[in-house]
Formats: sequence, structure tokens, C-alpha cells
Amino acid sequence: MFFAATIIVIVAVSSTAWAEPMLIDDFKNTIRPEWEAKEFKGITRYEPVVEDGVPCLKAYAAGTASGLFYEINYDPQQQPILTWKWKIENIIENGDARTKVGDDYAARIYVVFPSIFFWKTKALNYVWANRLPKGEAVPNSYTSNAMMLAVESGAANTGQWIEYRRNIYEDYKKYFGSEPGKVGAIAVMTDTDTTGAKASACYGPIYIDAE
Repeated sequence: MFFAATIIVIVAVSSTAWAEPMLIDDFKNTIRPEWEAKEFKGITRYEPVVEDGVPCLKAYAAGTASGLFYEINYDPQQQPILTWKWKIENIIENGDARTKVGDDYAARIYVVFPSIFFWKTKALNYVWANRLPKGEAVPNSYTSNAMMLAVESGAANTGQWIEYRRNIYEDYKKYFGSEPGKVGAIAVMTDTDTTGAKASACYGPIYIDAE
């Protein structure tokens, strides 16, 4: 699936630093109105549910690719930590982050660093990969402006809640080799349009923090 964030230009108008952790959403009872749907090919269904006692956003994709974007404006050097939890019901058998024909993910959360020139927009994509080993990262098969970071891989942990904590400031410097600009959006997407597969995932609470 072509890297979605490269066609979205987000213009920042103000910046806020938070002393306390910033909750993006905990998906309790509903989805916050700040989320905006972006359709790329068909509609992945997202709905708030409770799984194993955890309020979450459940995604269902069947040959579809759409995501939810939460526009925001902050300095990742001041608030570098992104935390979230998720689980998937199945991997995408033909998924392969290293190829265009395999560019589908049962679960991904990504951080968009916008530019007024859309071709300079960059993003860190934290994905549940299939063939790309856990801990490895590759440029997106369509654009080097998106890095695909396999925080999980394969079927071994399907059906289990897993929590993550990433320093997006350090990740950006490591994979793009420069200082990041402001963050313009946090996004989630379960997409299977390239492979035509079916996939389901649950996204738990998402936070931004200073440490």
C-alpha cells in the first residue's frame, strides 16, 4: 500500500509542551472526535470495543486500506516517548515489508512529520511484520520517506496484548539521519489492500510522554 502520509500535508499552527503524559485516546466507550478517517482503498472498519478487559479500537480489514489520523502539533525532543499496546488475531501470510506486493500490515501505528512540501513529509511506521524480523527496519517499498520498524513479527504472539514504548526522537535521528521537525499526526492503520487478505487487530491506549 502506497505510503499514506506522503499525500497528507498538515500545517502546524501552534505547539504545546506537556509536563504530564498526553493521552491521545484510551478508546473508552467511544473514539475521540479528533480522529479523522483517511481512505486509500476501501474502508477498514474501526470500532471501540473491550477485549480481555481492555478498552480498545478494533480494526477489521478485508482487502481494504483506510486509517485514522489524529492531528497534533508538538516537539518530539520535548515529548519523545510514544507508548501503546495492541494485539492481532492473525498475521498476513503474504505480507512482506521489503516488497511492494507485500506492503500490508495487520497492525501499524505511525508518527507523521509533515512538511509544507508533501514530498518531504516523513513518517516512522511501527508495524507488526510477517517476514521482516523483529527489531529490523527498512524503508517503505514505495518511498524512502517512510521507515518500517518491525516491533513485532510473525505469528508467535498473535492473540496476546503486547505493550511498546518507543523514543520517536531517537528513532527519527537513527533512521533518517537528521533532527526531526514537529510531529503533525499520530495514525493507526490495519491494511490488506495489496494482498487482499483479511486481518483484525486491537489498538489499546496511546500516550505521548517526556520520559
